[in-house]
Amino acid sequence: MKRSEINQILIEGDAFIRSFGTVLPPFANWSPEELKTRFETDTPSLLDARLGWDITDFGSGNFADCGLFLFAARNGSAADLAKGRGMLYAEKIMIVRQNQITPLHRHVIKAEDIINRGGGNLVLTMFNSLADGSPDEHGDVQVATDARLRTLKAGSHLSLAPGESVTLLPGNWHSFWGEGSDVLVGEVSTVNDDLTDNVFHQPVGRFSTIDEDEKPHRLLVSDYDTWLR
Repeated sequence: MKRSEINQILIEGDAFIRSFGTVLPPFANWSPEELKTRFETDTPSLLDARLGWDITDFGSGNFADCGLFLFAARNGSAADLAKGRGMLYAEKIMIVRQNQITPLHRHVIKAEDIINRGGGNLVLTMFNSLADGSPDEHGDVQVATDARLRTLKAGSHLSLAPGESVTLLPGNWHSFWGEGSDVLVGEVSTVNDDLTDNVFHQPVGRFSTIDEDEKPHRLLVSDYDTWLR
């Protein structure tokens, strides 16, 4: 992706989030220079927890059709998760554009609630995992949607209207997209690890390769290792 494209998506996404009355943490507004200065003094956990902006086209080269906009607002640690106490949770805000696919994937560790916070409908397709970890294209999928337990045919569509949510457990294969209009999505989960805990059905790039055609408006979490270390 070109940095200029990412900058524009960031500006548009921030305005979209604010249009629903949601205000992001202060570090969302820090310039690359301020983020670097603060990292060196009082916010080293930003890098360790990988908090902040995350825009990806999954290596597709076509963000409009295959991509995702995310902001990680809080995230615990794998060490706490291993101990079973401490900060065991994470929270993200996402924008899923109309007809924009997030590719089929599952998580090994993370359980998550995916919540439609407003806009259009969020549509998911889901599969269970077979013993080898691959999608089970035949077995029914049982999921909780706002305290209601539902059984769905493998690969069928679950549509979440604004205010509705679904709980996805480790091993639940899922893909999603917006229907009707762009969707503001919340994610509340156990500790999030985007480096090792995403298993995609087809090979994709979780983080985009960036063509630096202009200066970054904001740093992405995928920029941190280069810019902050």
